[in-house]
Amino acid sequence: MLYHGRHPAFVLYLTVDPAQVDVNVHPTKAEVRFRDSRLVHEFLRTTLQEALAAGRAGAPVAAPEAHAGTGAGSAARGAARTAQQQPMGLAVGEAVEGYAALHAGLPARGAAPAAEPAPATQAEIPPLGFARAQIRDVYIVAENEQGLVLVDMHAAHERVTYERLKAAEAEGPIRAQPLLVPVTLEVSAAEAEVAETHADGFAALGFEVDRAGPERLQVRQVPALLADADAAALVHDVLSDLAALGDSTRLDEARNRVLSTMACHGSVRAGRTLTRAEMDALLRAMEQTERSDQCNHGRPTWIQLGMQDLDRLFMRGR
Repeated sequence: MLYHGRHPAFVLYLTVDPAQVDVNVHPTKAEVRFRDSRLVHEFLRTTLQEALAAGRAGAPVAAPEAHAGTGAGSAARGAARTAQQQPMGLAVGEAVEGYAALHAGLPARGAAPAAEPAPATQAEIPPLGFARAQIRDVYIVAENEQGLVLVDMHAAHERVTYERLKAAEAEGPIRAQPLLVPVTLEVSAAEAEVAETHADGFAALGFEVDRAGPERLQVRQVPALLADADAAALVHDVLSDLAALGDSTRLDEARNRVLSTMACHGSVRAGRTLTRAEMDALLRAMEQTERSDQCNHGRPTWIQLGMQDLDRLFMRGR
């Protein structure tokens, strides 16, 4: 996804068997056509999809090894290499400590801080490095081998949560967490009708929402990954998406949009103070998550400032 309606543009140089190209579709040969355009289209689509899905924060760029079969052989190998965000050729060499705790729900405010990680040698520094500080409870400042890493913690955690929700949904109904005390929502009659009509859709997303009156709903369970989210706000937003998407068939086709809304509510918000262990857990999760270079809305989740960039800012060596 690109930020604010931007569209990608590519110039691809394809090498194919001449027998697979029809050169007689235009009298002056200003246009040619693939004899099996569906094969080429599918090859480009799957190759780009795999390349984009392989993008992880801090991961090195790897050319896709897809093949389109006879006729397109080497059509896009090398052309479909995706641009990465300041790639770093370092492997993650440590266990992802705190990962489960991060996504099962961050510790409540005032909880005892987790132990700080032990200092690492240069060979053990992961791609996104280790957290050093938090700026205005919005950005994480980390240090890696190249220099300084800045992370938008909400955007990064939103992507991680979104990909985990997609993976959970693909495996079957999302694991649910019953609420100790049901949450009552005052809604419009139209929203109550939507909730009742799409009860199965809600259940597939991990919710149990019952109609308790003409303009009242009760939320009895929520997705386990979002157990700490604001249940009322979350259900209101999902209701809006369901009303906009229409029938259940359209809901199935646009399920990722609903999951994206849920992920936004289930992510750490700006203004939340994180411990060093929590910040490092988020960095490790980014390194393991597909498409973590960008949030669900197409914004970058992190940037790298190398030592040369920092020296240039302060005019060192001049």
